[in-house]
Amino acid sequence: MSSAAPLPVGDVVIEARNLSKVYRDFWGRSKKAALKPLDLEIRRGEIFGLLGPNGSGKTTTLKLLLGLIFPTSGEARVFGHPATDVAKNDRIGYLPEESYLYKFLDAEETLDFYGRLFGIPAEERARRAAALIEMVGLTRDRRRQLREYSKGMTRRIGVAQALINDPELVLLDEPTSGLDPIGTREMKDLIIDLKQRGKTVIMCSHLLADVEDVCDRIAVLHQGELKELGRVEDLLTVTGVTQFRVRGLSSEACEEVRAVLARYGGAEIEVGHPTTTLEDLFLEVVRDTEARPGRRARSPAPSAAPRG
Repeated sequence: MSSAAPLPVGDVVIEARNLSKVYRDFWGRSKKAALKPLDLEIRRGEIFGLLGPNGSGKTTTLKLLLGLIFPTSGEARVFGHPATDVAKNDRIGYLPEESYLYKFLDAEETLDFYGRLFGIPAEERARRAAALIEMVGLTRDRRRQLREYSKGMTRRIGVAQALINDPELVLLDEPTSGLDPIGTREMKDLIIDLKQRGKTVIMCSHLLADVEDVCDRIAVLHQGELKELGRVEDLLTVTGVTQFRVRGLSSEACEEVRAVLARYGGAEIEVGHPTTTLEDLFLEVVRDTEARPGRRARSPAPSAAPRG
C-alpha cells in the first residue's frame, strides 16, 4: 500500500482517526459493520476518490464526514473541527447518491430556494444561479419543472445545488450516475475545473474509469475496510515492465529492436498499435458529426476469415 508524505496540519481538510460505523438491531446487537476503523487524511485542493463496489462503505464515510450519522468509534474532523459541528456545513457542498429535490420547481427556483437556506442575498442568488445553470448545461431547460427532467438532467441540477454556497469542500456521491458518455465527460471536466478553482473534491464511485480520469489520490474500500490508498499513477504503475511508444518504425527496424532487447535479456510481451478507449471514440464520433452533419461512417475493413 502506498501513500503520499503527510502535509502540514493547515493543509489537511479532512482527518479520520479510527473512524468506524456499526449498525445495530433493535436489541443493540451488531448487525452490520458498514465501516471498519479508518485512518485517512485528505489535503486541500486535491480530488480524492472513494472507490469500491456498492455496500463497501463509501456513502457511510461521506455521511460521517457530514455529521449526518454518528460514528461507533473514532473521530472525523473537517476544517479542524469535529464532523458533528454543523457550523462547518456552510463551507461544504454535497451531492447525495439520490438527489432529493422539489419536482414542481424549475432550475432557477431550485437554486433560489437553496440559496435562501444559506442566507445569500437576492441579487447574489440570481447571479450564482444563472452562472451555475450555464456551467452544468441546463440553460435551455432552466424554466422546466424538475419533474420533466431526465435522470441525467436531475444529476446536473443536483451538482448546481451543491455549489450554490460556493463551498470550499465538495462531496459528490456517484456524480456520473445516469449520465450518457457526453454528460459523463462534461461532469469529469467540471470536477477538474472545481480543483482549478482551489476547491477540495471528494467523489465516490464504483466506476473505475471515472475515478482514474480525475482523481489525484484514491482510497479503495471493500466490505467496509480500507484496502489501498495512494496516488493513482503509483497504484496503477506496473513495475518490472518497460514500455516504449514510437512512431514510424519499419518492420526491419522492429526486428532490430527485438534483437537488441533479446541481447539484454528482455522478454517480449507485446508489439502492436496502441488503442484508444471506447469513451474517446464515442466522443470523437459525436463531435465530428456535429462539425460535419450528414457524414456517413466509413466502411469497415473486411475481417480476417475465421480459423477452422
